[in-house]
Amino acid sequence: MALINEPEILFLDEPTVGLDVRSARSIREILQKLNEKGVTIFLTTHNMEEANQLCNRIAVINHGKIAAIDTPERLKRVMKGLQHVEVSFDKPTPLESLAKLPYVNDVRKIGNSIRLYTDSPCDLVCYIVDYVREKKLKLISLEVLNPKLEDVYLKLIEGGKQP
Repeated sequence: MALINEPEILFLDEPTVGLDVRSARSIREILQKLNEKGVTIFLTTHNMEEANQLCNRIAVINHGKIAAIDTPERLKRVMKGLQHVEVSFDKPTPLESLAKLPYVNDVRKIGNSIRLYTDSPCDLVCYIVDYVREKKLKLISLEVLNPKLEDVYLKLIEGGKQP
């Protein structure tokens, strides 16, 4: 009903909640086409992946106040400590020794991998390579990962500040 008059501004609250996968995808495609035609869409959602796909700008609201507002990519890039490098080695490796590497903010074991949180992934990768050589390890995998919008959201509502 909201689309009958071809509005310039559209307010939608959780438009895909409770829908099956195909219907939710159809709604997202319709919203993307409307946005391409110049329709401004205000979307409230708890689905961070959907917000990441559909929104040019995102406002994170915490206790009735805007905690951050920016593009999804910029929100993910500027939040400190959420970028991480995920590695796995051929032998068990003590987390404590990896935690001592420069640029490491936190270390967590995730399944067979080790996740190293950092503000400087490129610099950290160089130190990981040196560590592998020094300890005579075999690097099985190394992946630099940016945070998901969900990670940013959780940090913001838990008191993290946007720089």
